[in-house]
Amino acid sequence: MEDSPIPLRPMLKSDHASAALGMRVLADEPGRAVVEMVVREDMLNGFGITHGGLVFALADTAFAIACNEDEKVTVAAGADVTFLRSTGPGDRLTATAVRRVRSGKTGLYDIQVLDGEGAVVAEVRGRSFSTSRPSPL
Repeated sequence: MEDSPIPLRPMLKSDHASAALGMRVLADEPGRAVVEMVVREDMLNGFGITHGGLVFALADTAFAIACNEDEKVTVAAGADVTFLRSTGPGDRLTATAVRRVRSGKTGLYDIQVLDGEGAVVAEVRGRSFSTSRPSPL
C-alpha cells in the first residue's frame, strides 16, 4: 500500500494483507474511504473469474478505513455481500465505503465495488463495533 497517492495512517502501514493484494488507498476521510485493486492472475478462481473472497477483501479494507475514524479500535461485527458482476485479470476494481449511521459503539456502512467501466461488481452492507481495546499502533 506504499504507493497509495495519499499519506497512510499507521493502521494501514501495518495492513500486510491489503498490501499483498496490491490495494491502493485513494481517499481516507472520516466515515468514507476509497480503495482500488487491479485483479491479477493469482486472484482468479477455478472458473477464471475474480475470487469473490478477494472482491470482498477489497470492500472490507475500504470499510475498515471508513469506520476507524477516531482513536477507538473499530472492527467488523458482520457484513452481507451481493455479487452482481464477474471480473477478470487486468480489471481495476474500486471500493467506496460510506458511513450511513454511527450510534454508540455500532455503525452501519455501505460499500460499493465498481469495475473500470463504472459497472457495479458488488454491494456490501457492513456493521461495525467500536471496542475498548487500545490501539496496538
